[in-house]
Amino acid sequence: MKRVLIEELDRYLNQEVIIKGWLKRIRNLKAVMFIDLRDFSGDIQLLVLKDNEDLVTKVKNITLESVISVKGMVNKSKGPINKLEVVVNDIEVECKAQNLIPIDFSGKTETSAEVRLNWRYLDLRQQEKALIFKVQTIFEHAIRKYFVSNDFIEIHSPKITGAPTESGAEVFEVDYFGTKAYLTQSPQFYKQMAMAAGFGKVFEIGSVFRADRSHTTVHATDFTGIDAEVSWIKSEEDIMVLQEELFIEGITKVKEKYGNQVKALFNRELVIPKRPFPRIKMADAITLVSAEGHSNPFNLEGDLDAEGQKILSAYIKKHHQHEFVFITDFPYTKRPFYHMKSEQDALLTKSFDLLWNGVEITTGSQREHRYDVLVKQALEKGLNLETINFYLDFFKYGCPPHGGFGSGLARILMVLLGLDSIRETSYVFRNQKRLWP
Repeated sequence: MKRVLIEELDRYLNQEVIIKGWLKRIRNLKAVMFIDLRDFSGDIQLLVLKDNEDLVTKVKNITLESVISVKGMVNKSKGPINKLEVVVNDIEVECKAQNLIPIDFSGKTETSAEVRLNWRYLDLRQQEKALIFKVQTIFEHAIRKYFVSNDFIEIHSPKITGAPTESGAEVFEVDYFGTKAYLTQSPQFYKQMAMAAGFGKVFEIGSVFRADRSHTTVHATDFTGIDAEVSWIKSEEDIMVLQEELFIEGITKVKEKYGNQVKALFNRELVIPKRPFPRIKMADAITLVSAEGHSNPFNLEGDLDAEGQKILSAYIKKHHQHEFVFITDFPYTKRPFYHMKSEQDALLTKSFDLLWNGVEITTGSQREHRYDVLVKQALEKGLNLETINFYLDFFKYGCPPHGGFGSGLARILMVLLGLDSIRETSYVFRNQKRLWP
């Protein structure tokens, strides 16, 4: 007999089935025993009649979280909560769990976030945790399908390089056969190499490493990035339009498949955004959040902090009924050397951030594609040209105007599901103090 998933049981009413999963709870009453069983698709209540003494004895010896196989009849439940139940005919213990489980699944006592991360595989057994990664799968598949349908080429850039791929100190140095090397902070340089190679449009969904010491809800040292780069653009506006289309596609597909479950388990009503997303220049954003009561507006020098991002997003939601907002025209002092300067004001760049419900989820720009200008801007930023010569070489023999963006998948999922931290939406989280499991 073929195994049936719990979510499929409504198709097997009044039929005998085999279901497999983890034993969540046992309630021993006078005439019956109730067992709560979990698999990745959902939970079900099992009914064990006390007149079957051998079966009752077997159940009493099963520990919580043991893996069991159950043969039984699918019936309509008489209880007020569950629509179905399975009357058990036989149980086989496939793997007995040890006693004293380190995580309390009952909800009677709260397990700390750090303990749950220590026992991540146990934490992930819960239905809402499985839903996070089901949603991730659909969202990632939707945007990948969008890229492929629009003739993007997928690349897999190297994760070890001879020079940092971003300016700044957030880099992991590694020994590479006696030579100093670095884990890549971004596929940025290699996306632009593809533009110089004539690929036209590329994307990558892959690992990113940042030696970030921040202990916030949105930072990690090892995460999955979503990156894209496009040639022959007219301005950074083309990249913002690409972002709009991607997020509409991804959210739409998630809502179609899991919208009801997201509402039930996370109390989050998924909203499909309308185009165009609101846009605001950085200077105007600073003025706005200062007027809206930022606690220390004098610290907002060309950028918004986390408080400012939340204030701006709340204002946009209230006055524009939109969860997204692009912040544009960042000062050159706040952007990498490869961002193109504005033709109207050389102190500004043709760049943007995308905020979603108060969280920065994307940084993008039109890139500088002219060799002489790139060299000049690198020197202005105080970079040693010898360390980036391999990158500068990409632009010596003709490169079209281009731009792109980078996003963090865990941040996107966090906001999509209305959660508080990327610790929940990272399969296995990494920060400065966490290297296990």
